[in-house]
Amino acid sequence: MSETSGGRGRTPLHYHLIGIGGTAMGSLAGLLRAAGHTVTGSDENVYPPMSTQLTELGIPYREGYSHENLEPRPDVVVVGNAISRGNPELEAVLSAKLHYTSAAAVIKEEFIRGRHSLAVAGTHGKTTTTSLLAWVLESAGLEPSFLIGGVAENFGTSFRLTGSKYFVIEADEYDTAYFDKGPKMWHYLPDTAIVNNIEFDHADIYRDEEAYRFAFARFINLVPMNGTLVAGWDSPIVRELAPRSWAPVHGFSYGEGEPGDASAPSAGAPEVLGASSTLERPPLGSQPRWTAADVEFGTERTRFRVLHDGEEWGVVETPLAGAFNVRNSLAVIAAAVSVGAEREGILEGLRTFRSVRRRMEVRGEAGGVTVIDDFAHHPTAVRETLEAARQRYGDRRIVAVFEPRSYTAQRREFQDAYVRAFDAAAEVVLAGLFHPERYDAASAMSPHEVVDALRAQGKGAAYIPQVEEIVRYLVEGRLHGGEVVMVMSNGGFGGIHGKLLEALEARG
Repeated sequence: MSETSGGRGRTPLHYHLIGIGGTAMGSLAGLLRAAGHTVTGSDENVYPPMSTQLTELGIPYREGYSHENLEPRPDVVVVGNAISRGNPELEAVLSAKLHYTSAAAVIKEEFIRGRHSLAVAGTHGKTTTTSLLAWVLESAGLEPSFLIGGVAENFGTSFRLTGSKYFVIEADEYDTAYFDKGPKMWHYLPDTAIVNNIEFDHADIYRDEEAYRFAFARFINLVPMNGTLVAGWDSPIVRELAPRSWAPVHGFSYGEGEPGDASAPSAGAPEVLGASSTLERPPLGSQPRWTAADVEFGTERTRFRVLHDGEEWGVVETPLAGAFNVRNSLAVIAAAVSVGAEREGILEGLRTFRSVRRRMEVRGEAGGVTVIDDFAHHPTAVRETLEAARQRYGDRRIVAVFEPRSYTAQRREFQDAYVRAFDAAAEVVLAGLFHPERYDAASAMSPHEVVDALRAQGKGAAYIPQVEEIVRYLVEGRLHGGEVVMVMSNGGFGGIHGKLLEALEARG
């Protein structure tokens, strides 16, 4: 792995990151350090893996926010998107008129501009797909730089800076900063853009589905004519927005549509640029160009044939489970092929991929019970994660433990979708709402109503707000050996994984 000065000749600066403990901010801190800059930061409640990563990198940070953290005076202050007015450190920055900016803007100017940006967007699967794409390109010898919203197991880190012209980045649709309410993904200058799927999410910052669609429509419209859009054809909204692309569209699909289409855009379509005074979008085919066939879900691996325009491209074997990871793999193949990666390297990367922490991560086994940690929080992600567990673990009894922590997860309009999302689980435990004071009776999910609906389906179901009580409930009466416990939350969930394993070991 070759490293380079990411500043590419720029004078080293002192960057100070307010909110350095977040995954994206901590990873940016590492990139800036690798580029030769001085980096400091501040945050509250910094915990692993970011606290560990920052310590290993030798990046100092202070717990808590204060004007004192701005001494010595930094050249640039990066304001995290979780930081808002009233934060004492931010107020000191504004009062002193220090130069401040957002993480996304720094990433664009320091690391993406001048490189080929491969940006992975979509409601679900961004972190896994970004990690998989980085590893596939690495296996194909392209040595990409990358920034991922999670720790990629193959690399053991969430970021890397190399001398390669390729930069792989997770393109998040969440807002950029308190002073920039547009999505972060608009900053990432996509040359190759993957849009896996689009389904309304982040109701805390998008007023409705129309606003959410617009964010992706603009992202798609940012891809230059000599770029590539890799579009998830199984998502109706992606299919609807794909014609906004001025770049060739490489659609991918698992389970829907017919392979191949004579009118599908070709790689040479953008050559119209400069050939005429009138520029036109390349033609958009009605069918996906990349499809999966003969999919076999095994206990250890998933295997399927890949078809490109109806012709067999290769046979994939991957340790990833679930139909959604077949789609993620197809997206990565299409993107990798578009930048010239060789087939053997792509297939090797898919075969040797080790996933991402907190994505169906087995945290341990005790008393014959397997405990798995997953980041799923949107009802679609919960459903597909549980279906993948069913495919992977066969007849073993699946117990879902879900913390409705995100803003979306706690909204009443998603309540019925959550009831359906637990179909693959034999038993469900719902934890307490996170910051319930943010909601009223009309806007909040009712855990009691969800539990009643699940019980009406014949499932075991319980609403238990406290982590310690959940552990006691499971260990003392619900787990007998052989179960798979799927713990799903987009937060730390009170360390429930370790507490559950400890209690099972003590019982055993």
